[in-house]
Amino acid sequence: MSTTLHPPARQQVRRQSHVVADAITMLRRNLLHMVRYPGLSVFTIVGPVVLLLFFVFVFGGTLGAGLPGVDPASGREAYVSYVLPGILLLTIAGSAGGTATTVAMDMTEGITARFRTMAIPRAAVLAGHVLGNTLQAIIAVALVLGVGLLIGFRPTASPLEWATAAGVIALISFAVSWLGVAMGIQAKSVETASNWPLLLTFLPFLGSGFVPTASMPDWMQWFAQYQPFTPFLEALRGLLLGTELGWNLGLALGWCAVITAAGYAWAMAIYERKSVR
Repeated sequence: MSTTLHPPARQQVRRQSHVVADAITMLRRNLLHMVRYPGLSVFTIVGPVVLLLFFVFVFGGTLGAGLPGVDPASGREAYVSYVLPGILLLTIAGSAGGTATTVAMDMTEGITARFRTMAIPRAAVLAGHVLGNTLQAIIAVALVLGVGLLIGFRPTASPLEWATAAGVIALISFAVSWLGVAMGIQAKSVETASNWPLLLTFLPFLGSGFVPTASMPDWMQWFAQYQPFTPFLEALRGLLLGTELGWNLGLALGWCAVITAAGYAWAMAIYERKSVR
């Protein structure tokens, strides 16, 4: 039995295929940009690695000894496993600054204005930035994870749990990338583009990334427990280290959907507004 698409349906399929094809083209452009200007990419990796080494080898003995149920003599070894998920999320949050800077460069140097005069869907231009940053964040996370394994991180995850953790990391990177793109469009200059994304890097510190939320003052615990990065962190710990998962995986996926939708709506609204100027 053959099915025939009506003209409006054919046009809709054609438009969707054009958006996908143009988004892939924009993705290639952004990947080439990352290769030619590797400074931001290198900083995205080096910064978290330095923090990981600093926290583990300077503070790890003391902070690890204070973790619940940990033998003080093995505090540093325990702290490597505790802090690494926080460093991985710090890596993802930090990548948003590079995205915002790249988007701001396109907005201020006339490249985006040229794209507007071409038959390129506006969503495809932004999607290219998002997909490029998502790939960059995933690569950075993999490299930071490799350093963690070298200094003592010992996950207990099964292959299925590893695959689930990788999917969660990809979804978080995708969601944060949309926020980075929106912040880059909103920025008035390249120099100020990384200011707003810098706020994202504080969230792992203000969650359970570096110390348990129970150790925080009462007035801070509420925010630490209910902000999105805490379920992100606890979901990764549950998947990689076998700690209690509870509702954290579902909350993490829900927050990814909310952040993606908010970032997409914000980015498209600002882009459309600036396009009519």
